Amino acid sequence: MTQHTEASRFVIVDVPPSELPAKVDEAMAIYVAAMSYLPATGKQRAAHALKHSEYAAFRFRAAMNSHGRLIGFGYGYTSLPGQWWHDLVRKAIGKPGTHWLDDAFELSELHVSPASQGMGAGERILQSLADDLPHRTMVLSTPEGDNRAWRLYRRLGFVDLARDHLFPGDHRPFGVLGATLPLTRTEDDPLALGLS
Repeated sequence: MTQHTEASRFVIVDVPPSELPAKVDEAMAIYVAAMSYLPATGKQRAAHALKHSEYAAFRFRAAMNSHGRLIGFGYGYTSLPGQWWHDLVRKAIGKPGTHWLDDAFELSELHVSPASQGMGAGERILQSLADDLPHRTMVLSTPEGDNRAWRLYRRLGFVDLARDHLFPGDHRPFGVLGATLPLTRTEDDPLALGLS
């Protein structure tokens, strides 16, 4: 019980691009654990994150526990033509859905350490990333399945743009989701109603 109480105390901090190299390996260890990837995937993804930090409107938020350890993180940037994810998703959603990408913030990663999930860190990171964004929409992809991530995205108004999409290099199908900014909770959310 003490461990859960201690772990539930966390703060969300901004990590500017200049400080990202000092945090990226710790963040990608969480990414590997949360996504059940092989450890080598974390090193590859770390290189991508550092490259992404050069993109327009890059934001990286970290959830830090009371001992100063990273328990979760999220980051994103302006989604633009010529970027790998943007171009694949544009094809997946087709012409009728491309307006979702016209002025979009791409949530590239959002992960919480498995031991710290279920305490609200993911939502607080996501809300912190979305606060005061100048973009019209936020877009993301997440593995298909009934899990905390999907419930969080639905609670905050994300809708389907494409389902069961296969990205090169990953055998799992992904859902591509989008939400209009600012993010808002749905009325039937127990947390919004004070029931939880």
